[in-house]
Amino acid sequence: MTTAPAGGRLDAAALRARVADFVAAHDPATTDQSEFLAARFDAGLAWVHFPEGAGGLGAPRALQVVVDKEFARLGAPVPAGRERLVIGLGMAAPTILAFGTPEQRERFLKPLYTGEEVWCQLFSEPGAGSDLAALGTRAVRDGDAWVVNGQKVWTSGAHAARWGILIARTDPDVPKHRGITYFVCDMSDPGVDVRPLRQMTGEAEFNEVYLTDVRIPDAHRLGEVGDGWRVAQTTLMNERVSIGGHAEPREGGLIGVVADIWRDRPQARTPGMHDALLRLWVEAEAARLTKERLRQQLAIGQPGPEGSAAKLSFAELNQRISGLELELLGGEGLTYDDWTFRRPEGADFRSRVAGFHYLRSKGNSIEGGTSEILRNIIAERVLGLPGEVRVDKDVAWKDLPK
Repeated sequence: MTTAPAGGRLDAAALRARVADFVAAHDPATTDQSEFLAARFDAGLAWVHFPEGAGGLGAPRALQVVVDKEFARLGAPVPAGRERLVIGLGMAAPTILAFGTPEQRERFLKPLYTGEEVWCQLFSEPGAGSDLAALGTRAVRDGDAWVVNGQKVWTSGAHAARWGILIARTDPDVPKHRGITYFVCDMSDPGVDVRPLRQMTGEAEFNEVYLTDVRIPDAHRLGEVGDGWRVAQTTLMNERVSIGGHAEPREGGLIGVVADIWRDRPQARTPGMHDALLRLWVEAEAARLTKERLRQQLAIGQPGPEGSAAKLSFAELNQRISGLELELLGGEGLTYDDWTFRRPEGADFRSRVAGFHYLRSKGNSIEGGTSEILRNIIAERVLGLPGEVRVDKDVAWKDLPK
């Protein structure tokens, strides 16, 4: 067994040695996947920059990529159905790390990492989507718990979730950004009612969630009372990186599907389509490399507004590529394979038919922050342009027009 230093004294070579020792003791070919991931968490090799006991070693964040590559090289498993875990892994985990108590980290992080428990995000509401801070779901303190009433919408995967990250208004007498508190909601609690929202694709990956007198213990509050907007920003920044900054090989996304159609169907080619495909292919490759740079920046710090730019670019590019796919297929592209009502646990951006790609891609510019909101973030935080005029800045939430 290799003896390697811990914490900040770790370097890439020491971590590779730790991974090699771990895999030697837990053969991926014969070890149950859940057991393998649980042992990896216990060994501090889940997120090496997390503290010891929370899945990490307190190592520099930049070394996570070294660990991931070494595990991949040695054939280690990743959580099954990773797309259903994107909210837990990509959004809840970094928020719990930043604002959770030691007890919360101990309770939530390990089953989140292994995939034993799925998470959803209870943020958007019918009257508070783009302007999330206008949310009206109320949480009222009652002893050592909070009583929550309200409605959430566009909640991906709520039908499969064990836990939800929830923001609710706890003080209506202060301006809207200051009266919000952040909670972890048990989706199996009485009063939580999840209803499917059937999309134009025929699927119901999204949900409405009604909350009626749901009791959330104060021990499941993340951050201080009234500071939920600041906590939510950590979630939102990580969400945009999760959606727009995921790793892909060259032609790994929808552009690969369209490029294959071009190669297989010479009869569909026209000079105009050739020009359109070439332009989109170059843009897709530029976006892929930009995402790689984003992930490298993330490895050395916290996600910034670059994630908003990546998510905005992903949404618009995906919609244009899916449009070209329909054009290449002609009449065949107008057929649809199956309108059967289904409840997938995650988005499917690559399989199925061209019609599905086209319809599903319309949601890309809404989910995870609308393109309009992302443009505002880029204008203000990247370009330094003046912010939008906010007449409600100092007005108590209860006095805002509803």
